[in-house]
Amino acid sequence: MFHKLTIDSIAARAVLVPMPRPLRTAAGDVPAAPLVLVDVHTSEGIVGRSYAFAYTPLMLRTLVQFLHDVAPALVGQPVSPRERMRQLDAQLKLMGMQGVVGMAIGALDQALWDALGRAADLPVAVLLGGEVKPLVAYDSYGLVDITTDLPLLEASVENGFEGVKIKLGAGEVADQVATVAAVRKVIGPECRLMVDLNQSQTTAGAIDLILRLKEFDLTWVEEPVGAEDLHGHRVVREAVRPVPIQTGENWWFPRGMANAIAAKASDLAMVDIIKIGGVTGWISAAGQAEAASLPLSSHSYIEASAHTMACSPTASWSEYLDLAGAVLTEPLVPDKGRIVARGPGLGLEWDEKAVDKYVFQ
Repeated sequence: MFHKLTIDSIAARAVLVPMPRPLRTAAGDVPAAPLVLVDVHTSEGIVGRSYAFAYTPLMLRTLVQFLHDVAPALVGQPVSPRERMRQLDAQLKLMGMQGVVGMAIGALDQALWDALGRAADLPVAVLLGGEVKPLVAYDSYGLVDITTDLPLLEASVENGFEGVKIKLGAGEVADQVATVAAVRKVIGPECRLMVDLNQSQTTAGAIDLILRLKEFDLTWVEEPVGAEDLHGHRVVREAVRPVPIQTGENWWFPRGMANAIAAKASDLAMVDIIKIGGVTGWISAAGQAEAASLPLSSHSYIEASAHTMACSPTASWSEYLDLAGAVLTEPLVPDKGRIVARGPGLGLEWDEKAVDKYVFQ
């Protein structure tokens, strides 16, 4: 059956899912995760699953509708992720492979790989030639309040996380420095500390803030300026050495990563499996990271990224941020700061009662 799968239909459903910790960012708060659940049904009875994080409920209906509209072009075609990627790239090239289009393609690609893994009764990591193994993860926070959130950070360290990430970018510079100082004190000198500026700064502002944070031994500073500002990232990177600059979660498909590498925009690479083009796009991204000697980290999507990170030659940190656990029959829970991929496929099983409860009207 493994080599005969044919796409029969594609279903997409929108849900608004509670998160264990609502995410606060400099660009706005995410109190619940707006997700689109994708099911690719095959003529052979295998169902491939994935989900897309839409960032805002405003995009849920649009993303669901686009997936419904693109489905007829795929129905009747073999479950061959790379060939379907070529097909969609040719069909949608004039529109551009970003935004809703890019997210839909990335989600579809993951669902196709999930179907292949289920048909072979193998985890996708093994299907790619790797193996299922524990991956070091950091606990990912939003903006933190030092009057209320420090016990949560302390608990992360006690639970075995060797790294934590907090978001900055809102408020006065002095207050942000005080926040980092308080977090460093509570997690101790051995725990790795990352900060994410969420594209909130000008080039000059980012340089000033990062230089003030150098004393806190940061593992990286993420997206200090606009994601598309590759030159600005390089300017910041050169000005704040040796503090490493991290970016990549907004690279669209492997060609976006190639442009950033050519611009020398960062010291590190962080790939979002949806935006990079699903598992198929990640394979190319991992090769680029290896060729450029860039440590590669994952962005969100813990279930799928656990498979692709396990097959990445320069794999570094996995981000632990639970987006979909509330609608899964078995959420992926870290063990002593490590996450392990599940199978077959990507290991996603919907809790249909929860899906019905959180369906987005």
